[in-house]
Amino acid sequence: MPSNILLITADDMGGDTPGCFGGPAEVTPALDRLAAEGMTFGRAHVAIAVCQPSRSAIMTGRWPHRNGAQGFEPIADGVPVLTRLLREAGYMSGILGKVEHLQPVEAFGWDFTRGMRELGMGRDPRAYGEAARRFMTEAAEHGRPWFLMANAHDPHRPYSGSRDELERFPAEERATYPAPSKVFGPADDVGAVPGFLPELPEVAREYREYLSSSRRCDDVAAEVLRALEESGTAGDTLVVFLSDNGIAVPFAKANCYLQSSRTPLIVRWPGVTRPGTREDTAFVSMLDLFPTFCAAAGLAEPAGLDGQGMLPLLRGEPQDGRDAVFTVFHETAAKGRYEMRSRQDARFGYIWNEWSDGARAYRAENMFGRTWPAMLADPRLAPRTRFYLHRAPEELYDLHADPHSLTDLSGDPGHREDLAAARRDLLAWMTETGDPLLGTYRAFLTERAPG
Repeated sequence: MPSNILLITADDMGGDTPGCFGGPAEVTPALDRLAAEGMTFGRAHVAIAVCQPSRSAIMTGRWPHRNGAQGFEPIADGVPVLTRLLREAGYMSGILGKVEHLQPVEAFGWDFTRGMRELGMGRDPRAYGEAARRFMTEAAEHGRPWFLMANAHDPHRPYSGSRDELERFPAEERATYPAPSKVFGPADDVGAVPGFLPELPEVAREYREYLSSSRRCDDVAAEVLRALEESGTAGDTLVVFLSDNGIAVPFAKANCYLQSSRTPLIVRWPGVTRPGTREDTAFVSMLDLFPTFCAAAGLAEPAGLDGQGMLPLLRGEPQDGRDAVFTVFHETAAKGRYEMRSRQDARFGYIWNEWSDGARAYRAENMFGRTWPAMLADPRLAPRTRFYLHRAPEELYDLHADPHSLTDLSGDPGHREDLAAARRDLLAWMTETGDPLLGTYRAFLTERAPG
């Protein structure tokens, strides 16, 4: 019998935010329970660390340069999508929130949709629960297996209790959703801010606002999971939770750093995963979900997928080809083009910044809010902020010694061989996937070859 599939997504939640991934206590009780009932992945990464292209990659199983959605744009004509494949197999498909972030909407053939405003600006847990309950009831009435993508709009900016929230959401919109079930204030011990950010008062304040929004995301997940339990189909349902990218702060979202693409992946699949298991060695890409969902539905994978099914890992078995992960970046929501490519393994993170020329300055949504202005105002951070604006053509980080990617080793003679190995692997990946910047990267490497 094919499994139902419930995919719950967070918007801009860091990979280490949930408690089950080492985050502060009390932020994600529902997700922590889900993790205890299923399996967590410590080295899971999205293909691209920005919303619409990340989601398009998941739903097509293809790299952005192969599905057409490199930025906030529709996928190309003729690219197979998961929901169409499932519909042909008799599945009913539904989406809650972020409907317009999979384009063109009609290509996905949704049977059931609820938009942001129908869900309290994507922030009302009760509305999500009611919509999920309605969808599951309709699927049962029609005797169809189902796929539901429940997309929380938290913890995307504006954060709960922030000045941005007051300015961007009128009072009538704020009235449509509740406060988080727990709001984190100065008296709450949430530990240090993420290690790639400086310990400044305004950064810590914004981090607490972000954690409050993350708690409301958890509230959404709790209500959707409650609807699943009430439907009586939890035992026949594959549940997956992930975030579409990292936190919307500097050096995270809309980049290619470890904290940009790492996602808090949780999978609960009755009869397949064992409760409370962890996979912290194998690298997985969210491109791997498409073939995994095909396996859950008993379907053959369509040709042209870039992902690798995760079934062996989910069963606790080893799987080849899991020693590294590649990620990309193309453009921001404002259409700023900043081409980046990355390869990460257990030791090193390597990034090629095609756009970095020493003059051009980076600008993205992750620089809104309190954190970036606070960094700019502190003269001690001038080298760090200057680097963020302009980068270097290449970056190399020793993730054992420097897990937050603070010290670029690309110019260190002691790591010349490590840099060369990363370059070779990235070049091979770009060749294999038909990356449109392959020629540019080859020319870049030729320019830097020893005389």
